[in-house]
Formats: sequence, C-alpha cells, structure tokens
Amino acid sequence: MREVERVAHFLGHTLDKVTIQEIVKHTAFDMMKDNPMTNASIFPTSILDLSISPFMRKGQVGDWKNYFTVAQNERFEEEYRRRMAETSLRFRTEL
Repeated sequence: MREVERVAHFLGHTLDKVTIQEIVKHTAFDMMKDNPMTNASIFPTSILDLSISPFMRKGQVGDWKNYFTVAQNERFEEEYRRRMAETSLRFRTEL
C-alpha cells in the first residue's frame, strides 16, 4: 500500500483507502500473472514466445539474483540511477 501511495502522491493524486486496496489487489503478482492484459499472453508468438521464456517468472523479491550476474546488476543499477535522477520517486528494491 505504501508504494501505491507514493506513486499516487508523485502523480499529484490523493487516493482513499478503498481505492488503494483495489490497486494493491489488482497489481498483486498472482493476479497480474493470470491477467492476459498484464502477462503478455495476448502477443502473438512471432513477437513474444512465452514457451521460450515466460514474461513473468516467480514474483519473488530478490529472484533476479538467480538470473543476473553481479556485473549485469551493476549495469542495471547504473542505468536506473541515471534515468531516475531527475525524479523524487524512490522504491524499495529489497525487503
């Protein structure tokens, strides 16, 4: 809920608790994984073949460590910092 509130605040909106709870519900990993509008299953296999690599994996915090090397993560972090430098929006990336 806190992250949804941060994004809403960043966008200049104040949301009531019910709306925030609905956003949290619909953006939960399991809900999004089953939703064709968010799981990329609507794309033809010529664009994205999910049998080769799933669009959404496990939804576990820190699972990237099983896929990224230290060097890849450093490159990602560098790019992320560069692109987010002009914004005050901050997210937790570890629990």
